Amino acid sequence: MTKPLKLVAANDPFSALIAVADALAGKVALFVTPPELNGLMPEVHGLPDSVDDSVAFIVETSGSTGTPKRVELSVAAALASAHASAKRLGGSGQWLLALPINYIAGLNVLIRSAVAETQPVMMNTSVTFTAEAFVRHTTMLRDEKKFTALVPTQLSRLAIAAEHDENVSNALRAYDTILVGGQATSPQLLESLRELGANVVETYGSAETFGGVVYDGKPLPGVTVSINSDSRIEISSPTLANDFAAIGKLVISDLGEIVDGKLRVLGRADRVLISGAIKVSLDRVEAVARDVGGVVEVAATAIEDSEWGQRVAIVYVGSPEVADEIAQRLADDLGPAAKPLRIMRADRVPKLINGKHDLQAIKQLFEKGSVGE
Repeated sequence: MTKPLKLVAANDPFSALIAVADALAGKVALFVTPPELNGLMPEVHGLPDSVDDSVAFIVETSGSTGTPKRVELSVAAALASAHASAKRLGGSGQWLLALPINYIAGLNVLIRSAVAETQPVMMNTSVTFTAEAFVRHTTMLRDEKKFTALVPTQLSRLAIAAEHDENVSNALRAYDTILVGGQATSPQLLESLRELGANVVETYGSAETFGGVVYDGKPLPGVTVSINSDSRIEISSPTLANDFAAIGKLVISDLGEIVDGKLRVLGRADRVLISGAIKVSLDRVEAVARDVGGVVEVAATAIEDSEWGQRVAIVYVGSPEVADEIAQRLADDLGPAAKPLRIMRADRVPKLINGKHDLQAIKQLFEKGSVGE
């Protein structure tokens, strides 16, 4: 049996919400394309007119490390994800949509809203996220329970704005829970938001797990997390994509450990370089550099080196005076192999539309030899 595949543009969330309800009812499968440009749907290659009846959603991964891939997800996985999230959050409620819906985190807001039979408040995710827009849309939420999902960059902007604008602080506190995921969040940022009274919960997952299945280190109901012999994270869950549901588990390209019953993500296995026979985690490099005062945002990559094979390179947003301190802190905390060969300061770090670092573009910055201020 097959069903039609419906395409909806990311900047048409109202049509997407209707299509989500139809997909959950088994009438169609849904693929959300990138936004329309000048009223024209973007060209999407390789998608069929119809799909197997087991497919409810096709979601494209972020492609932060290379070419995006398409993941097929079922109605059963969608419902399992929505119900498990609601159970951990203490019930269903109304959601603020603040992320692009052609990625799993934004699409999940529509799915959770459809399952809960609540109307989400939808921000325009095709324009730059601002604290003012966040406050304005937060006031439109009417349900007793209020939720939203953000990425760290958005949270950082809100935290900065909240320092001098009580309206932003009040908006942050209005939510029962603010989910944050997509990439690692600075512990200092989380602490500052929690001091304001915001209930921020870190999530971990991927498109293949139907989004976050671990909240603040603890698996959602029905989800099992383990660490295999290669130190990679394994997830068994009723939310898995069709390709992995058959085998019952997904091995993720992230290294991790279980500490006091909580998952601790150590970084991507493919984000480890070897410099002079010493392994260096680029995710760990970013975490240490992020803690240096004056650093607003940072991204690390590997560059080729004739003597050592590979060396660390860093692009950061922040004070120009702290570059030497970043290098010294990394050498002190992680060893000489982690000391950057090059450090660039920029007015921004390249990102994908979903807020994740564009790792390919970051690497190309150093190949080109310059970063635009």
